[in-house]
Amino acid sequence: MEARVNRAVDYFMQGYGCCQSVVAAFADIYGLDEKLALKIAAGFGGGVGKMRMMCGAVSGLVMLIGLEEGQTEGADNEGKSHCYKIVQQLLEESKQQNGSIICAEILGLKGYEKAANSYVASERTAEYYKKRPCAAKVESAARIFADYLEKKGQEA
Repeated sequence: MEARVNRAVDYFMQGYGCCQSVVAAFADIYGLDEKLALKIAAGFGGGVGKMRMMCGAVSGLVMLIGLEEGQTEGADNEGKSHCYKIVQQLLEESKQQNGSIICAEILGLKGYEKAANSYVASERTAEYYKKRPCAAKVESAARIFADYLEKKGQEA
């Protein structure tokens, strides 16, 4: 478990987005190669395309829940309901740990600051890492998912 949590944080520190970092740390469990996992999760960084909506780490958590619990038949309402239940439970846990699941709220941005955001990715500098709580949010999401797998009796 701890190795996957550390791997998620390492991905983030290498410059990958929050969602990419969380998903890639667990991708092999689901038969996804690293490159495909990174591509699938790429657009969710910065709170979805840097729009500061749902936190990228939280988006990664949702993707992993889908990989673990998602139904594969369109008419499987019981399966959908089960997946939604797990999403709601684990996102509530994330909210309790981090105060919000919304990127802007986690970063302490006001509405006008969100609106001014552009699509240009932020440079990853020492100053960036110093003022951003993102590595801790990646760690939190990865740990929540690893704990979930462990409780299910799976090897993370």
